[in-house]
Amino acid sequence: MNKAFYLLFIGFFFFSAANAQEFSFGIKGGANYVMGGQITGNSSNGLYFDGTVEAESQVGFHGGAFFEVRFGKFFLRPEFIYSAMETEFPFPKAPAIYSVDKISVPLLFGYNIWGPIDIYGGPAYQNILDGTLEGTEPPNQTIIAQNTPLAGQIGVKAGFGRFELDLRYDHSLSTAESQGLDIINADYGINKANFDDARLNQILLSLSFKIFDSAANPGRRKGGCYF
Repeated sequence: MNKAFYLLFIGFFFFSAANAQEFSFGIKGGANYVMGGQITGNSSNGLYFDGTVEAESQVGFHGGAFFEVRFGKFFLRPEFIYSAMETEFPFPKAPAIYSVDKISVPLLFGYNIWGPIDIYGGPAYQNILDGTLEGTEPPNQTIIAQNTPLAGQIGVKAGFGRFELDLRYDHSLSTAESQGLDIINADYGINKANFDDARLNQILLSLSFKIFDSAANPGRRKGGCYF
C-alpha cells in the first residue's frame, strides 16, 4: 500500500507540473487542536482503579511546506507536514500527557468556490515518529498510535496575496487497537491498564507563505522560465 501511494503521488506530481496553468510553493505552520485517546484500568481483584479515562484535548503545533498547481478553478496540492500532538489523561492522582510526533504527506484536490476562498480534501500518508505516555513502566514505552498509514483531510483556505489562512480536519483511518500498559500507581492512581484507543485526530489552523507564485510573475512565465 505504501509503494502504491508513493507511485500515485509521484505520478500526479509530474503530470500536474507538466500541465499546470499556474503554480506556487512555500512554507506553512500553525496550531493544531488534538482529540482522541482512551485508557481503561485493570482492577486486579479490586485493588486498583478500573475506570475508563477519556483524554482531554490539547493544543499542539505543526509546520511544513507545500506545492500547488492550478488548472483554472481546480488545483492539486501535495504537502509535507510535521505535527507535534498532545492530549492529557486526567488519572485519579495526577494527569499524564500523551504525546505523538508524526509526518504527514497529504495529496489534496481542491476547487475555488469564490474569490480567494478554496475548498479541498484528499488522502494523506502518515508516519508516526514517536508516541509516548507519561508514567509508564518501563519509562517512555512506545505507544502504537496507528495500524495503517492512511488518513483523510478536508478543509477550506483563503488567500491574501502571498499569504493563506487554512483551516482543516485531519482524521486517522486506522482502527482502534488495544495495548497493555503498566502505569506508576503511586504517582497516577492507576496501575495495569489497556490503551483502548491511541488514535489522534486534529483540527489544524495554518498560516502559509508563498515563496514563489507564478500568478504574481506573469512576465517571467511568458518568457519561458518560471523563475
